[in-house]
Amino acid sequence: MALWISLLTNTSFANGIYLILFQTMLCYWLALKYPRLIILTNLCWIGISSSSLLLFLVLAFRWIISGYFPLSNLYESLLFLDWCLLFILITIETKSKTKLIGAIILPISLLIISFATLILPQPMQNAAPLVPALQSNWLMMHVSMMMLSYSTLILGSLLSILFLVLTNTSKVDYVVEKKISQKQLLESIDNWSYRTIGLGFPFLTIGIIAGAVWANEAWGSYWSWDPKETWALITWLVFAAYIHARLTKGWVGKKAAILGSIGFFVVWICYLGVNFLGQGLHSYGFLS
Repeated sequence: MALWISLLTNTSFANGIYLILFQTMLCYWLALKYPRLIILTNLCWIGISSSSLLLFLVLAFRWIISGYFPLSNLYESLLFLDWCLLFILITIETKSKTKLIGAIILPISLLIISFATLILPQPMQNAAPLVPALQSNWLMMHVSMMMLSYSTLILGSLLSILFLVLTNTSKVDYVVEKKISQKQLLESIDNWSYRTIGLGFPFLTIGIIAGAVWANEAWGSYWSWDPKETWALITWLVFAAYIHARLTKGWVGKKAAILGSIGFFVVWICYLGVNFLGQGLHSYGFLS
């Protein structure tokens, strides 16, 4: 048992996940070119399922070893974000008629695992004792909700970007089978973008509220306008505007996609950009 735990938490094992994701990404791209090859469809499914399972095992065994939910540093949060993206992709794959969504998610997933395993120095990948402020039951609630929201919102806004790209090009025949028209494809992407963002927004709301309660418990104040808190609020406002525009203004298609695309960059600034500055109360959880 100890051997398995050591193997699953070793960096070389995460590198193995990187190779699976890389091969799966190639399968998705080939599946766009040759949609009738069933073997490619099967290989795509095997790839995302196996990499999702392996990431889950890595996080689970880190939890067992460290004794706390594995979201205390940048490395663990990146792995969790990657797992969330793959889990959502698996859910979508059961209903989607095209491999296009997987073909755009896999490069992002690959970049995340590459950054985590190949760029982050080894000391930042190792589990370490929690600092006092993180020794709370709110760690799981707050951070997990925020990471779930990041993954769903990243996917939803990425689909908005894809919508804008496809509306500005006529060469989209290679991404779908002939029986699916360009109009049907765009409507499907727009719908999936809306549904995914609609799922991620409640997660973000719950995460922010849980963080405020935790902040009051740890620092005696619900809100301190910390850079991370400020950008979390900006992120919430951007996606609140997106949902409001769709529900009350009837925005669909290009106008909604432009607003959703802005959210893609805002989420990444909130998640990584603020922490790279090394400023604020949240910086200890990542780079400090």
